[in-house]
Amino acid sequence: MTNYILNLNSNRLNLHQKWMKYALNLAQNAGNNGEIPVGAVIINKQDELIAQAENRKERDQDPTSHAEINVLRLASEKLHTWHLEDCTLYVTLEPCPMCTGAILQARIGLLVYGADDPKTGTIRTVMNLPDSAVSNHDLKVLGGVMESACRQQLQTWFKQKRNHS
Repeated sequence: MTNYILNLNSNRLNLHQKWMKYALNLAQNAGNNGEIPVGAVIINKQDELIAQAENRKERDQDPTSHAEINVLRLASEKLHTWHLEDCTLYVTLEPCPMCTGAILQARIGLLVYGADDPKTGTIRTVMNLPDSAVSNHDLKVLGGVMESACRQQLQTWFKQKRNHS
């Protein structure tokens, strides 16, 4: 069963906010480059940055080039392993089915995300893949970190895109 983290001490909350702000800056860069603004970072147990990435579907012309997939690839390459159980993944938006599957396969130690995704979120919003029969990993999850800022960034980007269409 997914372990949703409900209580945090202020030091941990500050750390989670620090890394989510970092991911938000990556998401802003993605948005500035015509991508849906989603950013992701992976840190190790010493709270050191391992990898950073953003959505690149349009730039790479690759349907799998989501921020989460990109950051998992980079972290695995840097650490020379696909076993990322000692890592924390921060992402500004609740992962989709593809990304949730990759997160489970990588055995991420903790997933921290910002805004729920009412269309494709598969951590808790539309579906709960970590608690389903397809999951081979007990994923720890902290959702809603800097939720307002993450949601606002996405809403602003989509509004601007609609206004320019």
